[in-house]
Amino acid sequence: MKIKELRKLTISKRLNILVGSGCSSAAIPLMGEFNKKYKCTKEANNNLIEKVKQVSEELTSNNYSADVTQTLNVYMAFIRQIVENLNMSNSRETPRRANIFTTNYDFFIEKAFDQVSRNYKFVINDGATGYFDRVLESSNFDQVVSYKGMNDNYISEIPSISLIKPHGSVNWEKYKGDESIYIRSKVVNEPVIVKPTGFESNDAFSQNHFFSMLRFFTNELDKPQSVLLVIGFSFQDKHIAKMVKRAIANPELIVICFCYAENDADTIIKNLDYKSDGKTPNNIYFIVPEDKNNDNMKYHEYELPGTKEITLSTLVKFMSGEFDENDDE
Repeated sequence: MKIKELRKLTISKRLNILVGSGCSSAAIPLMGEFNKKYKCTKEANNNLIEKVKQVSEELTSNNYSADVTQTLNVYMAFIRQIVENLNMSNSRETPRRANIFTTNYDFFIEKAFDQVSRNYKFVINDGATGYFDRVLESSNFDQVVSYKGMNDNYISEIPSISLIKPHGSVNWEKYKGDESIYIRSKVVNEPVIVKPTGFESNDAFSQNHFFSMLRFFTNELDKPQSVLLVIGFSFQDKHIAKMVKRAIANPELIVICFCYAENDADTIIKNLDYKSDGKTPNNIYFIVPEDKNNDNMKYHEYELPGTKEITLSTLVKFMSGEFDENDDE
């Protein structure tokens, strides 16, 4: 399969994207950086969460630092490209709907939604119902929205993007004695999140709201004609790795992993609990940076000429078709 053929899958199939912390790392350092700085895991976790809160408050105040501005611009390009690809899809064959699953707590995607929706017509679905009190309900993700025209003379499905945050968000709030999750428009003092303690699986499955979103994730991957793009995520979260590995057993699912560095493919294979002998399933592919000295690729790998690293910006270029012409070189 060529790069162009892989790209076309993002238009012709049910689009799912798994976004990890690597996509926000220019503004929010990765957990590993906090672990190096602080000896105590609890202290490292608390400082990471405070950093996420700080950056998210910047995003709501519209007073951005240079790093936040740069990161937000990339997320905006990402959302625009998703909408453009959905507009090219055939709604008679697959819904014009994309699912973004992210383990990030920050507001970058939400802020990008706000900015892009000023010039692009699409539906934003964060799973909430209500007006003043917006309550999270995972069943709200299974929706499509259509425009019927002023005289009801035609029906056209409007592109929609669902945002699913299976590890919570810094604007999720919960009250004692109330199982509901309230989605606020600002950072809350005690957000409902799954902390990166190494026991994320236990925390995620022990709470109904997290479990229901993880179940939605697996259900979407099990649907026929689905594709999963993975960016900024190396599957260190074991519960998500197990879910994706189980889903890969479905030969109709195509998984495309965008690797920041060449050796990240090995890391992903290891975290998915496959052997590193090259005998990986035929429906998982790896997009890696160009390495002119690498003549022995072990997996289904595609090098992108002219790239030193694969980032969210690279994914946007891939989805736009910028690398298609390299197929003939």
